[in-house]
Amino acid sequence: MSEKAPLPDVDRIEEALRQVIDPEVGINIVDLGLVYGVEIAPGQVGVEMTMTTPACPMTAYLTDAVTQAIQQYQQEPVDVTVKLVWDPPWHQGMMSDEAKAHFGWRAGR
Repeated sequence: MSEKAPLPDVDRIEEALRQVIDPEVGINIVDLGLVYGVEIAPGQVGVEMTMTTPACPMTAYLTDAVTQAIQQYQQEPVDVTVKLVWDPPWHQGMMSDEAKAHFGWRAGR
């Protein structure tokens, strides 16, 4: 009987994603609103995310950084899949209040 791989730790995944900083704006991708979802299965993590624009020059950098961050934060090895999506399109309203404050915007904007 084979031993099942443990589920990746959800809290560690969130912590890892918050360590991925968009170098163009200096905010983590979670607060920036780029992460649309995370799927967890034994030994696997899938991240669905977007960029602020389809022409973003940081796409490869950020998707690689997501993979590396998740793998580093897990106690057990995991396969990471990053899926880029464009629907719904990203907009400023997806940012957290902290990100909006970073830009000097009110939370309601």
